[in-house]
Amino acid sequence: MIHIIDYGMGNLRSVAKAFEHLGIDAKICQSPDEITDIEKMVLPGVGAFRDAKQHLEEQGFIEPILQHIEKNRPFLGICLGLQLLFDISYEDGQYEGLKLIPGEVVRFQEHAGLKIPHMGWNQLTDIEEDNPLLKGIPESAWFYFVHSYHVVPTDADVIAAKTQHGQSVVAMIRKGNLFASQFHPEKSQQHGLQLLKNFAALN
Repeated sequence: MIHIIDYGMGNLRSVAKAFEHLGIDAKICQSPDEITDIEKMVLPGVGAFRDAKQHLEEQGFIEPILQHIEKNRPFLGICLGLQLLFDISYEDGQYEGLKLIPGEVVRFQEHAGLKIPHMGWNQLTDIEEDNPLLKGIPESAWFYFVHSYHVVPTDADVIAAKTQHGQSVVAMIRKGNLFASQFHPEKSQQHGLQLLKNFAALN
């Protein structure tokens, strides 16, 4: 069973429907009581970092998220769900994240011809070898992105894939059974579905 956290930020139904399309049971959870001692957790999100962190705090989700990850159980963050894992974000101010991955969330550096937000299809590069979520997905596979800010990890070893948008940016991270992507696998057709299938198969 896949448990998807609903903290009021983003269209969670599209993530649930992607799992359902694969024949995988998925449940949208609106209470922290629903994610205690579960097998696999997904933290999606679209919107502002500050609001997302506040919603997680107010709804009591932070502690069960931290406990799940501390137990090294499979976790997948998507888009804002990736950024929230970091120490700090500079989106419209300066806000603390969950501090699970050392590093920061910064805005794309503006220059002539660069479109912000980075929105649409883009290819992965520098894919980590033996990453179980990327099994069966070729180098330079296309995924769907929508973001104006990107993560900068302190430790490059957590980087599982990159992409190019005016510069090389992190597209995915991995630390043990913690995985998170800047792109939206649920909107990325064949390769995105393969990633979600691989996540569901993790032990």
